[in-house]
Amino acid sequence: MLIPLGILAASGAGGGGSFESIASANGTGSSGTITFSSIPSTYSALQIRMITNNNSGNFSLRLRFNGDTGTNYAHHVLEGGGSSAYAYGAASANAIFYVGSGIGGSGSGSNYFGASIIDIHDYASTTKNKTVRTFNGFDTNGGVDSQLVRLTSGLWMNTAAINSISILDVSANFTTTSTFALYGIKGA
Repeated sequence: MLIPLGILAASGAGGGGSFESIASANGTGSSGTITFSSIPSTYSALQIRMITNNNSGNFSLRLRFNGDTGTNYAHHVLEGGGSSAYAYGAASANAIFYVGSGIGGSGSGSNYFGASIIDIHDYASTTKNKTVRTFNGFDTNGGVDSQLVRLTSGLWMNTAAINSISILDVSANFTTTSTFALYGIKGA
């Protein structure tokens, strides 16, 4: 069933809420990190929407919370790339992997972008570990590494409220045409 975008935006993730813009950012061309900090705790959930390019062809953007670089993250991934499908996961990782794709290099050209939607549930809770759901992918119109669609679930094994989110490309810098937007989702 297709849901018109306007209905999705009005109902929020999981239904019953509305989106409010918290912050936005653009890549600088000289850094592979985007950080949203001082996130208010007044929402039921958060959503990040991003369009990314790094001119290197890196397909694995990562997510960290509150500056935590410890090995207390985990993720599960389902992805398809045309004729192949893959499933994999990791525990005891130093970030949630595969939350987006930098794309734009590896012979595919510089004018291709990855698109991602990241939902972060119960981010303000101080009694729950944090869970993440992402949907992301790209299409280079038949170029090298021509297309990919990916679903990722992630876990931060920490009950601290999330007040800072970092999106990382560890192999390249985000171009100035990369855009990032953080939204708060009000409860019903």
